[in-house]
Amino acid sequence: MKAQSSFTNYFYYAPVLLILAVLVSSCKNNDRALIVGKIQNASDLATTEFVIDKIVFGTKTKRLAFFKINEASFMAYSQAKVKAGIDLSKIRESDIRIDGDKIHLMLPSIEVINFSYPPASFVEDSLISNPRIFLNKINIRDQEEFFRLAELDIRENLQYMGIVKTTQNHTRQLFNVLLGSLGYKEIYINFENDDLIISKVNLLVNPENLVEQ
Repeated sequence: MKAQSSFTNYFYYAPVLLILAVLVSSCKNNDRALIVGKIQNASDLATTEFVIDKIVFGTKTKRLAFFKINEASFMAYSQAKVKAGIDLSKIRESDIRIDGDKIHLMLPSIEVINFSYPPASFVEDSLISNPRIFLNKINIRDQEEFFRLAELDIRENLQYMGIVKTTQNHTRQLFNVLLGSLGYKEIYINFENDDLIISKVNLLVNPENLVEQ
């Protein structure tokens, strides 16, 4: 049995603007320690939401000795939802520099705050799928294996989908609006690096399920 998958329209986004009204009084007083404390209280701020469309395709081959008898196939559409942002609790006092109407912010790396791959989004393509043929059948367990492989593939490719740049741009826009409204004329926002931090999960696949049957 083997599975293949491919991405289509890999994301669109919707900014989440729950943000830092508490900065107002702090910034006006140029109190960096107070600003840091207020920012850290808004930990795990999600700034961007992505929806990733995923095509899942798998096959299961029936063999007799060295001869291939037939091959069942399965194809479905699915979606993963990802929220990315910055962990504001990681900001230190030294990451904020204020000089009159000029402010410099050094923000943490972008993180995947939430990842979901809901089964409710799975839709089988009945025109292409042929999961039941003579002496061969793709069962529920096989389908679960295909979707598990698809989720693993999505997670492994998140860093190549533009999530970091998009989330950084949204975060900059947000802070520019906020700080600009407070009277800062020069606003400089940088990030520690361009890495995407992704929590590790155990999606190991049972090797027995990958053996052609």
